[in-house]
Amino acid sequence: MRRSRRRPTPTGRSGSRTISAAGTIRVGLIDAVERVGEAAWRALEPPDFPFFDYEFLDALEKSGSVGPGTGWSPVHLVCEMDGELVGAMPLYLKTDSYGEYVFDWEWAHAYHEHGVPYYPKLVAAVPFTPATGPKVLVGPGADRGAVTDALLDAAREVGEENRASSTHALFVPEGDVGEFERRGFAVRHSLQFHWRNRGHGSFDDYLGALTSKRRRQISRERRQLAEENLTIERLTGETLEPVHADMMYRFYTSTSDRKWGSPYLNRAFFREVFRTMKDRLLFVLARDEAGRPIAGTINFYKGAALFGRHWGAVEDRRNLHFELCYYQTIEFAIERGMKLFEAGAQGEHKLARGFLPTLTRSAHELRHPAFRRAIGRFVEEEKEYLDRAVEEYSRHDPYKG
Repeated sequence: MRRSRRRPTPTGRSGSRTISAAGTIRVGLIDAVERVGEAAWRALEPPDFPFFDYEFLDALEKSGSVGPGTGWSPVHLVCEMDGELVGAMPLYLKTDSYGEYVFDWEWAHAYHEHGVPYYPKLVAAVPFTPATGPKVLVGPGADRGAVTDALLDAAREVGEENRASSTHALFVPEGDVGEFERRGFAVRHSLQFHWRNRGHGSFDDYLGALTSKRRRQISRERRQLAEENLTIERLTGETLEPVHADMMYRFYTSTSDRKWGSPYLNRAFFREVFRTMKDRLLFVLARDEAGRPIAGTINFYKGAALFGRHWGAVEDRRNLHFELCYYQTIEFAIERGMKLFEAGAQGEHKLARGFLPTLTRSAHELRHPAFRRAIGRFVEEEKEYLDRAVEEYSRHDPYKG
């Protein structure tokens, strides 16, 4: 996969500036979260979503995984009221559609065919992370409506100044969709498979909730893998060491090279999050009979939610992917009393392992009137198709009735 090397020219490229001010509310634009500072940003962080934590965004920016030449230029909006930070909207000016997981390549192609530029565009999302979480961050005690309005007004202004074709908010929580619909955004549905804790006290409880067919399948897969005589470790907190970051980077690039081409994230990113997010990071590692690391998966967690992110292996072993990415992580979630496990995009094979079809939502504001109407019709038709798909999947529910 080749990413565009074209660079956008965000209005805040000098570092920060004021976008708008009305009464006691001021909205500014920054090109890095470090310009706000860790202590101020901390008050805005969502309770069950680690990807807008200061350390995660800072790791993306300091490592160069986002920024010049990556297709993701930070133009974060920050809202102050009476001189206090009360809200923010992590926002990026995009020159391509890589790393978003809500696919609009056909939209870009249609624009091109009609001689209309689709890029740059504005995207409110976590780079390279198809996880549902708030797009507008509001501090405790702040007027959510006023802060949201100020940030979305400023986002529109940034888009106009940069001649962006459109603004997109990806993986928006269902309860937040109305904030975008009221402003004329088209709401698009996508489909993922999520695991939810049904009050399980142990992994055996989880197995017992499944149909006999699915229970036997999982038990067989784990038994077959046990015959490989591998050692599997779940590492988090102070058990994580710098060497583990290098291991995971090796696994990640090995898989990226085989499947996608150029990886999005670099070694510096992995080293940074393994250092600064130990208390929110789960590394599941497999070693062979000789103790050599052969596969791993990195997951992030916070509050009641666990998110599987990247997997990689330097050796193929039967059922190893299922064990590291699903069974070990489900067991971890149960032990920690977590309610939700999102294992990433795609994957019908997750259904057989207790992950149920779940609609995800994104919001899209197209500025060209004709394309806005055409894409609006498309997303409504797409919703009907996905509703039928969910209905079909429900006929293969892996849990007992």
